Amino acid sequence: MSLPQATLAVFLGPNRDFEFRTVPCPAPGPGELLVAVSLATICGSDLHTVEGRRTEPAPSVLGHEAVGRVVAVGPDRDPLLLNRRVTWTLADSCGSCRPCRDWLLPQKCERLFKYGHAALSSGSGLNGCYASHVVLRAGTVVVPVPDSVSDRLAAPANCALATMVAATEPLAQGGETALIQGAGLLGIYGAVLLRELGWKRVLVTDPTPGRRVLAGRFGAEVFAPDELALSPSAVADAVIEVAGTAAVIPQGLRLLRPGGHYAFVGMVHPDTRLDLTGETVVRKCLTLRGTHNYSPRHLQAAVDFLAAHAAEHPWADLVADPLPLARLGEAMQLARSGRWARVGVAP
Repeated sequence: MSLPQATLAVFLGPNRDFEFRTVPCPAPGPGELLVAVSLATICGSDLHTVEGRRTEPAPSVLGHEAVGRVVAVGPDRDPLLLNRRVTWTLADSCGSCRPCRDWLLPQKCERLFKYGHAALSSGSGLNGCYASHVVLRAGTVVVPVPDSVSDRLAAPANCALATMVAATEPLAQGGETALIQGAGLLGIYGAVLLRELGWKRVLVTDPTPGRRVLAGRFGAEVFAPDELALSPSAVADAVIEVAGTAAVIPQGLRLLRPGGHYAFVGMVHPDTRLDLTGETVVRKCLTLRGTHNYSPRHLQAAVDFLAAHAAEHPWADLVADPLPLARLGEAMQLARSGRWARVGVAP
């Protein structure tokens, strides 16, 4: 079988232009898949990387939110996946270490590999989704995407939506009032998921008016942070931080009832030192839980959720019309503007 050439947008370091290269696609090895990327979306973590707020290898291919079609199947991988439209776990795990086997945290595998976070010299080099093709490793779980779920819906599922499925899993019993701090894509997904789980009120706070308007279209009660502080009814049984800043934590602690659940999701960069005393946690009998990435079951649940609710919400308003991969730098600037919850690029 003749394999195509791959086009890569290579990250050379913070605040530098991407370099575009063309390389031969390798034949997938045992357990591997070669996937032609249909659409990749720009996650906030990628913006942090290109701005130098977090450190990733260079040169490398960034990007981990994507959907694509399997074009070649390696030995020991299901041949029925050929030509299937799929998404995949953003992490490749060994399946046998203690985090994978005993702790049910494959995203913390002792031999973890993450797409969009690996050096170009690692393996095939087709390690990220800002490219025409990506090689999926043997420990990567692949989830077929039904035709009812468009590329624009599916692309962010393997990061933002699956992460929020994991973050809301401990809240599956439902409740009276939940507060989400941040009205970006994580916050919007969280609001929809919590309503489906039976939460009676879902409050979302964000300082940006446009983001509040968009979250309101997905069923959330929206507030500016200062408005929420003045609301006498804003007492939360659960708070989910997806704002990416520790500055929101004091307000969340004030509004969280005794015995409440506080989920930290968005603070995935070093500049997140907390102004928090142990006394506050003890006296309020709080549960604090961090969620970083997800397990394969959360990705499957995310795709199932989109398939079940594809017609119920204005999902298409979340992702801008994709730009060509060759305009990735321009797409990064558009993502940085905040006009869209996600900006995509298509090879």
